[in-house]
Amino acid sequence: MINREIIRSKIVQLTYAYYQNGSKNIDTAEKELFFSLSKAYDLYNNLLALVVAITKESRRRLEVLQTRAAREGIPAPSQKFALNRFALQLEGNKMLNDFIGTQKQTWADHPEFIGTLFEHIESSEIYQEYMNSEEDSYDADRELWRRLYRTFIQKNEDLDSLLEEMSLYWNDDKEVIDTFVLKTFNRFSEQNGPKQELLQEWDSDEEQDFARKLFRAAILNADEYQHFMSEASRNWDFSRLAYMDIVIMQIAIAEFMTFPNIPVSVTINEYVNLAKLYSTRKSGGYINGMLDAIARHLIETGRLMKFMEPKPEKKDAPTPKKKAPRKRIEKDPNAEDEEDK
Repeated sequence: MINREIIRSKIVQLTYAYYQNGSKNIDTAEKELFFSLSKAYDLYNNLLALVVAITKESRRRLEVLQTRAAREGIPAPSQKFALNRFALQLEGNKMLNDFIGTQKQTWADHPEFIGTLFEHIESSEIYQEYMNSEEDSYDADRELWRRLYRTFIQKNEDLDSLLEEMSLYWNDDKEVIDTFVLKTFNRFSEQNGPKQELLQEWDSDEEQDFARKLFRAAILNADEYQHFMSEASRNWDFSRLAYMDIVIMQIAIAEFMTFPNIPVSVTINEYVNLAKLYSTRKSGGYINGMLDAIARHLIETGRLMKFMEPKPEKKDAPTPKKKAPRKRIEKDPNAEDEEDK
């Protein structure tokens, strides 16, 4: 699950912190990096558990309404949402329950938030449409939660604030993790029951190696990489760069030099996006130009064995044609004016 987008983002954060904190212990910093990456996986599981918490809240309220209906002799409320088959399968999922069992903090510690979120869902058109629909299938139950997640969980400022209180490591992770949660919804099959597999924390050892090598290269070769920046920045005002911009370019150069199979254009695009997220408003354009110039300089001097498309040649602007001077017509002094005729 932990992909290179998350890894790059965490390395930018941890490299910046490495220089700010002044500890300069790379082994400790590396442990912090991997701990931070593991917290992204915790967020993934917690967002899946949020679906379960909302479903449990709906059942709690349903039991109250059922008791009242029995007492007053009125029709019992629908159980359709509370017994949503996809949500019940997620509630019984072995991998998710194993994770929840290890956590000191769960959604049960935030009953007010869960109650309010359920009320928003219950009053929505999506909910009403589902409750009134005659379709009764696992696929419809799963599709309901896909729609609810996108509407009430993916973009929810109150939830973002609460997650930040729960863990500072989750500040910048949710947007990416949301995509993994929705991917997990798509993978669920009713036939798999509680044994349905969730996404693994790491897809392969290769991604862990990528994180470790990139982080160490960026820090251990910092002086060399900053020298590359200086060499290629003759036409740039290097001294006015924000410190975060230097950190981002330092890591990008580490990726250029350490991973021969990653195209230069891919690396540049990834770190330009990170600059837009973590640095100043103008940083994206500046870093794009700088990294392009640095990569070309390294290739030209034989220090980087990668290919880049040649820069398109600038076409000379066409020389504007000079207008021919207007020929002045001399008036014949002997000719008669029309008015004189």
